[in-house]
Amino acid sequence: MTDLETLRSLNQSLPFTQKMPVLFLGHGSPMNAIEENEFVASFRQLGKEVIKPKIILCISAHWETKGTKVTAMQNPPTIHDFGGFPQALFDVQYPAPGSPELARVTKQIITKTDVELDTHWGLDHGAWSVIKHMYPNADVPVIQLSLDYTKPPRYHYELAQQLETLRHKGVLIVGSGNIVHNLRKVKWDKLNDTYAWDWAEETNEKIKSFIVDGNHQALIDYGKQGTSFALSIPTPEHYLPLIYILGLKDKKESIDLFNDKTVGGSIGMLSLKVE
Repeated sequence: MTDLETLRSLNQSLPFTQKMPVLFLGHGSPMNAIEENEFVASFRQLGKEVIKPKIILCISAHWETKGTKVTAMQNPPTIHDFGGFPQALFDVQYPAPGSPELARVTKQIITKTDVELDTHWGLDHGAWSVIKHMYPNADVPVIQLSLDYTKPPRYHYELAQQLETLRHKGVLIVGSGNIVHNLRKVKWDKLNDTYAWDWAEETNEKIKSFIVDGNHQALIDYGKQGTSFALSIPTPEHYLPLIYILGLKDKKESIDLFNDKTVGGSIGMLSLKVE
């Protein structure tokens, strides 16, 4: 399909709307799906503040694949991709519909790679544990875009830029992860407390500074930022959703930082809204 044909198809599928914001949400423990705390209260408030989207496209830390995939089923299942939690958490269902139409459009507009339409995944807890607070009635269709674990941060940043058109089509793009995320260093007795190791706090402050200053290159090159970053981001999957949201930011847009706290020593809840 040519670029012109893709544009025509996109316009027919999704009419133009007011430009939607983009969100990075620090999802933290899966228990945030069923507990009441200041973090989920912020997610709930977002659902009231943001123009209700036609569809949500979520990039979750919990769907890593070789290559890029997008969920394309009409009724994505609720995936409980964790263990060791109370039965009440496994009982949660989030029956939001999918959008095979948006999946096909997403495949068309991404030219950086060949996107596979997936009918096996669904909604993992990185997606539903935060979206359920924003839209508890599960009345907004949700699709997920996977993280290609074989690619470097720059690749993800550039791929995100190809999604920009969707912001004008009523699509709310959500990145779900945690900027600071080191489970091996968690103080489990402080998991419900605001507490940060020195290196976690240092990383969080530097990342906030880079975000506010628009220094995306330093954030893309997070692996070159020293020991505190290495401890705070030992693996990339929870960090990369942030890179997608930054890749979608227009230079004229503002950033609202919220949930700026660390729990358990090494799980950063910092979240942001770009609009």
